[in-house]
Amino acid sequence: MTRRAVVVTHSGREEAVQATAEAVRELERAGVEPVLAPEDGDPASLPPFDLAVVLGGDGTVLRAAELTRGSRVPLLGVNLGHVGFLAEAERDDVGEAVRRLTAGDFVIEERGTLDLRVQAPDGSVRTGWALNEAALEKGERSRMLEVIVEVDGRPLSSFGCDGVVMATATGSTAHAFSAGGPVVWPDVDGMILVPISAHALFARPLVVGPRSVLAVEVIERSPAGGVVTCDGRRRLDVPPGSRVEVRRSPVPVRFARLTPAPFTTRLVHKFGLPVEGWRGHPRHGADRVVPRVTPATGTTAEEESP
Repeated sequence: MTRRAVVVTHSGREEAVQATAEAVRELERAGVEPVLAPEDGDPASLPPFDLAVVLGGDGTVLRAAELTRGSRVPLLGVNLGHVGFLAEAERDDVGEAVRRLTAGDFVIEERGTLDLRVQAPDGSVRTGWALNEAALEKGERSRMLEVIVEVDGRPLSSFGCDGVVMATATGSTAHAFSAGGPVVWPDVDGMILVPISAHALFARPLVVGPRSVLAVEVIERSPAGGVVTCDGRRRLDVPPGSRVEVRRSPVPVRFARLTPAPFTTRLVHKFGLPVEGWRGHPRHGADRVVPRVTPATGTTAEEESP
């Protein structure tokens, strides 16, 4: 049976066009049929596929996550943007990255997602999901949003604000980070709540456990309603009197990782953090281990260093 790989890219950029052509050549060379994903088409129109190659920034990766979430398809991101926190490879490495993907020379990293529920004052309910964050923001630029925050069915505090970001650990380096939230390592199974420009004494970022439920109610007297946006892509209106609930989803997104570098290394590289002068504290003798990537078993092997 012929294997297929969906290729998700930003076709409006010349760099993306060139990188896509290179990725397609490598896929065909490996006997994998490339299928270009439509930028604004129906994902249901795509044929079944086994792999996903993403060429672009984090926004393109988030678009690809809509195609792969809920499946066992590994997603490989090649960064053509600025930071590209969700990408695994850079533009110069696209050929090698695709070759390793088709050969199964990668490990699977599952990233948790959020389930979103918005209940309007009339009782109607709409749902959504997010890999990075669900961001509730004021719908009118000149008006404040009046909200009350709830954790695990108990009210915590009410305040006026520009919005509230509810994020995964993956999303801690995205919108939540720009709003003043903490950087959370991806293996921390929790959720983050970050108020945006809150007018309150106690409106600090919160980190809660995986079984918690976060809720934000837009108070009926709020001068204006809001809009909740999932990963900057999917929007739901939130009029005054609405309730937004966010909880951990059982459905992850599966990323293909080519290197076993720890998150600290990725953080330093992506943000260009200054680490000159570090000498470290190496272990003694042969008990120091060097991770080695094994084929796509979902595990990382360890071998003794020489």
